[in-house]
Amino acid sequence: MAHPHTPSRLWIKNPLAVFTANQLDAGGGLVVSGGKIAELVPAGHQPSTHWDSTFDASAHVLMPGLINTHHHFYQTLTRAWGPVANAPLFPWLQNLYPVWARLSPRSLELAVEVALAELLLSGCTTAADHHYLFPAGMEDAIDIEAGVVRRMGMRATLTRGSMTLGEDDGGLPPRTTVQSPEVILADSERLIRAYHETGDGAVIQIALAPCSPFSVTKEIMAESAAMAERFDVRLHTHLAETIDEEDFCQSMFGLRTVDYLESVGWLGNRTWLGHGIHFNDEEIARLGAAGTAVAHCPTSNMRLASGTARVLELEAAGVPVGLGVDGSASNDASNMILEARQALYLQRLRYGADVPVERALGWATRGSAAVLGRSDIGQLAPGLQADLALFKPDELRFSGSHDPVAALLLCGADRADRVMVGGQWRVVDGQIPGLDVAGLIAEHSAAARKLVAG
Repeated sequence: MAHPHTPSRLWIKNPLAVFTANQLDAGGGLVVSGGKIAELVPAGHQPSTHWDSTFDASAHVLMPGLINTHHHFYQTLTRAWGPVANAPLFPWLQNLYPVWARLSPRSLELAVEVALAELLLSGCTTAADHHYLFPAGMEDAIDIEAGVVRRMGMRATLTRGSMTLGEDDGGLPPRTTVQSPEVILADSERLIRAYHETGDGAVIQIALAPCSPFSVTKEIMAESAAMAERFDVRLHTHLAETIDEEDFCQSMFGLRTVDYLESVGWLGNRTWLGHGIHFNDEEIARLGAAGTAVAHCPTSNMRLASGTARVLELEAAGVPVGLGVDGSASNDASNMILEARQALYLQRLRYGADVPVERALGWATRGSAAVLGRSDIGQLAPGLQADLALFKPDELRFSGSHDPVAALLLCGADRADRVMVGGQWRVVDGQIPGLDVAGLIAEHSAAARKLVAG
């Protein structure tokens, strides 16, 4: 019987294996109460205080909910599009920008729902999105995203992206997709005031995210940094993704990417960078000293042949590193557990086979939390949010596997059996309760065909 005036306490009991993302022992599972982790139970023990109900996790690998630090939800509408299936970044963008410019409020809503559902089913509980497309009629894009996040019961850092440097100004995006600095800054302030939550358990946070050096002016970068300082929000942009971008920075601004970052007031610990591949040793040291973070996006980097981020060296220098699935037109999936596997393999290719499985899982959890500036999620510890992913290694691909944690990445787990966000089950038996997946696919696919057809 529950004690009067105390929240119910659920013991997630005796998991098959646990990854805590720290050194703590949760071999006997953990207790969830009031949306938080109340207690870790050591192997062979029972909780030290009462519990009201149990969940038998003996067939599950238990871990913190995975955290996605870089995505473009709208791009689920242009996955595996023939004309860019075999293109590097700049031609890929130039072909896709005119298609993306036709985005509508309903197509965005469907795209976000698909991206979040896919993430959730892969064990992801918190996602950062970089939305920088605001053609006419799309002024409420971030508001639309916030509504879907709440409906899905996840957490998100929604970044108010921007593009100011059109084709006619020497940038890459078409004129129809760029906005004036005044409009961008006014909307950024509106969104922070309307949606940004602070402190433990925040559901929606807002960050400011001018798109990339080749699509914005130095002025909007500097003004965004000043606003972020004023409102104490984070900053996000793409940086050092390709050699082409490096060359663009040199010719447009006369600076390498990290010098450019410093020149606009972004070299600090409220900034996280999408990709962060092409840095030299001195730049890595400067990023580490500043505490600037990097979202590593291995699948996208491989698909567009952008290069391999120097993750181990970045971390050694003090750079927080997390994982991102990136836009679903360069991945082309929104699957965080598969992204951790890809990160493991890409980094082993660079550094050797002794990069541990647990290190890659750490990037997807504790590392990603640090990238988003959060200390209340990303690991299993008392007092943290009860954001959990439980995987059941019982399919054919796992048969004959011995270490359940290693098997998640080495045997290629691709979906969670159970996912909890803030103490609420959001995935049950591999499904999102109440979500009509077939209906969503039909409507989203139709919207995707219409967008491409023009």
